[in-house]
Amino acid sequence: MKTFQKELRRRRTFGIISHPDAGKTTLTEKLLLFGGAIQEAGAVKSNKIKKGATSDFMEIERQRGISVATSVLAFEYKDIKINILDTPGHKDFAEDTFRTLTAVDSVIVVIDVAKGVEEQTEKLVEVCRMRNIPMIVFINKLDREGKDAFELLDEIEQKLNLKVTPLSYPIGMGYDFKGIYNIWEKNVNLFTGDPRKDIEDTVEISDLSSSELDDLIGNKAADTLRDELELAQGVYPEFDNNAYLEGRLQPVFFGSALNNFGVRELLDCFIEIAPPPRPKESDTRVVEPAEDKFTGFVFKIHANMDPKHRDRLAFVKIVSGKFERNKNYLHVRHNKNLKFSSPNAFFAEKKEIVDTSYAGDIVGLHDTGNFKIGDTLTEGETLNYRGIPSFSPEHFRYINNADPMKSKQLEKGIDQLMDEGVAQLFTLEFNGRKVIGTVGALQFEVIQYRLEHEYGAKCTYENLNVFKATWVEAEDEKSEEFKDFKRVKAKFLAKDKQGQLVFLADSQFSLQMTQQKYPSIKFHFTSEF
Repeated sequence: MKTFQKELRRRRTFGIISHPDAGKTTLTEKLLLFGGAIQEAGAVKSNKIKKGATSDFMEIERQRGISVATSVLAFEYKDIKINILDTPGHKDFAEDTFRTLTAVDSVIVVIDVAKGVEEQTEKLVEVCRMRNIPMIVFINKLDREGKDAFELLDEIEQKLNLKVTPLSYPIGMGYDFKGIYNIWEKNVNLFTGDPRKDIEDTVEISDLSSSELDDLIGNKAADTLRDELELAQGVYPEFDNNAYLEGRLQPVFFGSALNNFGVRELLDCFIEIAPPPRPKESDTRVVEPAEDKFTGFVFKIHANMDPKHRDRLAFVKIVSGKFERNKNYLHVRHNKNLKFSSPNAFFAEKKEIVDTSYAGDIVGLHDTGNFKIGDTLTEGETLNYRGIPSFSPEHFRYINNADPMKSKQLEKGIDQLMDEGVAQLFTLEFNGRKVIGTVGALQFEVIQYRLEHEYGAKCTYENLNVFKATWVEAEDEKSEEFKDFKRVKAKFLAKDKQGQLVFLADSQFSLQMTQQKYPSIKFHFTSEF
């Protein structure tokens, strides 16, 4: 029992969220570098190192320098086991990110010093705020010219509706960037601009008024730092751990991930204050991580992680207890027992087979088609974890087979990609044509690319004028009103993959008119699985 408690306390599972290009993938890599998980960091944007970022492993990601799939990376640092879920920043893949946020215990928000708070960050932070997920803010790219520190802190408070307190503070910025004063540890870390130099070089300064500070960074910079810190301490509240854990206070760090600067401060503070695994709400009760019985849920499915093997991995977040290899677990939706002989733990691109994983960890289970996103596994108790919705798509296209010889491959490919939650498939009621709906337009490209490269099938698209897909719920399916709705709107009705009825409205106006005309029918914008 003692080791179980100790393992729980050692775990930190978090996601990194940001607008594209704020430096999320670079930060992820630098964290791995500190954990000794990788030896060299692939400069994400540079073509010199063809390896590319360790966490971006699909060809499309490498070409565009964006993350499309959520990858799971784990490493040890100072005897703490850290699981990072690197999420797509690109808004076309927001759905994947929202699902991933159901599996994290805390979040690091990355903000670009020059651009400040951008729209995608606002959306993601809102999701975290709804769930009261503890957040730490990292302001990145200080080696470039950008906004003033106070201006940024104000913007974060106003736009993201957060309450912040700086735990480190920049000395200068851009061309006169001298380093960082670490408020949390009371020391100064000087910036040399050479990422290969010893990153641990910090100078302990407990008294800011000492002349030592002037000797280090020069009188002008030292005076500015003293004034600004005094002002900051007057304006911002002191750090309070409970307020942070309850999502009411967000500590802020400054740094430059590309130059490996300020990342150690962030990591050291993170392992001290970030929460170990947190309790989670299910449809019957709240489940505590320290319970001895295992429960977990599937938050992501990824097909063909290894192109040589047609494998599907279901990513399971362990909520309570421990997961053991070759033990029988109940698949709640199917009501049948399954056992897993080779559960995987992740390590950038490498996977290792593990015998035991604890609450807070993510395990990858090889799947032959048993799992859907949102499925719950337990040791026998019937409960379901909530909160992994499917969002109403905004882009729709007919999908056609471009190679009649490969129709079987196409069908299998579409089937698996839809299970993964890349997009949603609707089958029209009146002619059986298949329509793909996505949250972002870039998804169509990803689907086409993956069908060809992973399944050997080619597809073409045809535009379809649909404004929104809504899930239909009727009070009484035998009522005249519902029959009339089905007759009048027959051309706009489809079934989703679960066989639920969906109304494809061709405009905002027709959706409003339909809602007025058929008051007993409900139209939903998310399908809560």
